[in-house]
Amino acid sequence: MPDAETAALLRAVLDDLCSHVPASDGGTRTNVASRLLATIQQGKASIDELKHAGMLALRQSPTMWR
Repeated sequence: MPDAETAALLRAVLDDLCSHVPASDGGTRTNVASRLLATIQQGKASIDELKHAGMLALRQSPTMWR
């Protein structure tokens, strides 16, 4: 579990990246959050690294219509 400072950073990056994602699309937000946590676990904790990982997650987000 990340410390309070890291958790706040993750929340801020997640909120920024998912600002355009509809509230009804919890799957996409969950996918991005999971990718951000995995990035932190790999020792990558800069804002740029987190945003990059989150953007990749958004582009690769699974959809029902593929």
